[in-house]
Amino acid sequence: MVIPAPSTSEETAHGGRLIAARQAFPMAPEPWIDLSTGISPYAYPVEALPDAVFRRLPEPEQENALRAVAAEAYGAPDADHVCLAPGSQMLISLLPLLLPCRRSLVLDPGYAGHEAAWRRSGASVHRAGTAEALSDMAAENTVLALCNPNNPDGRRLDPAALRALVERCERLGAWLVIDEAYADLEPDVPRAAELLARFERLVILRSFGKSYGLAGMRFGVLLGRPGIVRAMADLMGPWPVSGPALAIATRALADQDWRRNAAGRAAHASSRLDRLLHEAGWTAVGGTALFRLAASPDAADRWRGLAAQGLLARRFEDRADRLRFGLPPDEPAWRRLSDALARR
Repeated sequence: MVIPAPSTSEETAHGGRLIAARQAFPMAPEPWIDLSTGISPYAYPVEALPDAVFRRLPEPEQENALRAVAAEAYGAPDADHVCLAPGSQMLISLLPLLLPCRRSLVLDPGYAGHEAAWRRSGASVHRAGTAEALSDMAAENTVLALCNPNNPDGRRLDPAALRALVERCERLGAWLVIDEAYADLEPDVPRAAELLARFERLVILRSFGKSYGLAGMRFGVLLGRPGIVRAMADLMGPWPVSGPALAIATRALADQDWRRNAAGRAAHASSRLDRLLHEAGWTAVGGTALFRLAASPDAADRWRGLAAQGLLARRFEDRADRLRFGLPPDEPAWRRLSDALARR
């Protein structure tokens, strides 16, 4: 039995479809353990919020305060280089309106949302297996979109490679979109925002919910030159981020100690996941602190076996031999995953 495919209106399949999983595997034990999304199991602690946060529209001063905190957290020159949004997926969907390029270049494999957004806009989409190959294909009025670190295999650009790619796009008149959705907990990933002071044609996306374990809050950030930031803000209109999200994100992004601790916990857990997958006969392909990509010739059958035991991993239609595993949230979940992986 398989989880039904998304409807035709959903061009990009995502993880996390637990309702569909329960319907497809009604005999699976509860609670389900969702390892399919790459969202941190270590959620930032959310304190009780004043009633006024829910009753009143957000104030411009609150938005400005969060933009300043986000600029500091992500390495942007100042708040004028920060645009707030209800999730980075919204930004991905709007980018073709902001950057009306007729030709787009995407990393393969990579996050499919970028390709889907540019295809919807009518742009031609070309894939390449490396950032270097994308760079060679760049030209005026072309947009390059890639994740750093990459999703789903965790490949990353080092500082020299990132700078060379930014410089080449600037020189050719191409746009470069760097999606840093999984960069928060990766100490070896360079912060592209530090290049914004010198380069015009660079756009960076940040996803708050993955690293802070609060994906349902729907908050994301675009970093770019002030003109790009204002244009994106105009596209979304007033109050793009809810009052509760403003309050929580402002506190969380300023909490550097929490983020350092979360990075340490995730690194330890991902190493543990590596060992568990290796012992179960999986071949490591790559990953980040929040997920691991692994290969097995019988991955499709093993995915069904895991689902029958109430564990949902991320599968890929174009690579049936691979699954992506997120981090279990607690010791009982680790034991269930270990037991399920041992059953062949």
